[in-house]
Amino acid sequence: MSSTSKAMQRILALLDDNSFVEIGAKVTARATDFNLKPAQTPSDGVITGYGVINGSLVFVYSQNAEVLGGSVGEMHARKIAGLYDLAIKTGAPVIGLIDSTGLRLQEASDALNAFATVYAQMAKASGVIPQITAVFGNCGGGLALIPGLTDFTFMAENAKLFVNAPNALADNREDKNDTASAAAKAASGMIDGIGSEEEVLEKVRALAALLPSNNEDEAADECDDELNRSCDDLAASAGDPALVLSMIGDYGEFVETKKDYAKEMVTAFTKLNGITVGIVANRTVLYNDEAEAVEKFDAALTTGGCYKAADFVKFCDAFSIPVISLTNAAGFAATESEERKIADAAGKLTFAFAHATTVKVGVVTGSAMGSAYAVMNAKGLGADLTFAFPDAKIGMMDAGMAAKILAAGKGADEVAETAKKYDELQNSIESAAARGYIDQIVEPADLRRYLIGAMEVLYTKREDRPSKKHGTK
Repeated sequence: MSSTSKAMQRILALLDDNSFVEIGAKVTARATDFNLKPAQTPSDGVITGYGVINGSLVFVYSQNAEVLGGSVGEMHARKIAGLYDLAIKTGAPVIGLIDSTGLRLQEASDALNAFATVYAQMAKASGVIPQITAVFGNCGGGLALIPGLTDFTFMAENAKLFVNAPNALADNREDKNDTASAAAKAASGMIDGIGSEEEVLEKVRALAALLPSNNEDEAADECDDELNRSCDDLAASAGDPALVLSMIGDYGEFVETKKDYAKEMVTAFTKLNGITVGIVANRTVLYNDEAEAVEKFDAALTTGGCYKAADFVKFCDAFSIPVISLTNAAGFAATESEERKIADAAGKLTFAFAHATTVKVGVVTGSAMGSAYAVMNAKGLGADLTFAFPDAKIGMMDAGMAAKILAAGKGADEVAETAKKYDELQNSIESAAARGYIDQIVEPADLRRYLIGAMEVLYTKREDRPSKKHGTK
């Protein structure tokens, strides 16, 4: 295998310098049908091995499009399955670099059967080791299930990901609607980010550096960032969790997942005093790099946002990564299209939070109204510690709406007075704290130190649940 192949170049760019060790370099195709010769399939079109990222062991495979289009034959699939076997035994992540025309036609059922073992190994590895995929070329047909089975996926801008190609869809063609494009997959929530090849590899490195190696490992580093650092501009930026994370995270660093999908819900990883934490946060405004508001959102839970957050919480729980919620949700999105699936989506998010035994901390940054409050990691749902900003609100409904019901048929002055009293008695954060639903009211500028304190207090948390095979949501 030439060290200059694109597949090898990607591996070397991904890993720490001089750390890659190849496994199975001499493997070739076993099949000979249709005049297929072993000499045509060096390494059977996939480079497999291990190395380190920021000093931590990872296993990696990279498909070589220069060998029969990177097509997946029997031995190709066996090499990937074998790599997974090693990764599970040693407790290290697997990173797949995809660039393939799909399953190899010359090997038919042999390739299919071997590829099924890859699926099986991926399912076995789920929740045991992190799995990350980066798509650089084509990823079609059965190969598209690999991103579907991995935890996180990134795509190069010109890559294609599809089960059925755009031109194979009824009444469609690629120039009309390129359903295989990176942009389409990002908008649908299938992938976590887009960029050039260099940017994608850097995103994978950044994410891998934040994650634990396995479900028994801890993602923690030494931290030199000031623990009591004040975040003086946080209150003005609370509508965009990305800005909040740039203030409270160690060194202002974080990695957002599914960034271009359900933007009203932010899911991201950051570190607090060196400990990796997962963030689930409601967004009402999106700022660009020039601090300009480019999109605004209702303070409401959406179907896409709930599904996105539920998957994220389940991943964090599987790897014992603490989850911090930043809640600003006045209810559920109220449209005909949302109503079709919002109950199912909110149910899955509710289950994910309630079922999770990892550390859970809730922060109410704005409005937390009705069932949306309960869904977003409320005390009653199982949050270990809960904080709130002084101007936050927790209640059944907006005071104005409540007053119209409680003071129905009364004059405008009495309705207004009722609304004022309802806000004071039922919706104020002081009222919620008096009932024990909020553990501490904190100033936004002090959020970083309070969250770090919570991580320290909850570091030894243990929680047992009734014995069962698994939940059904």
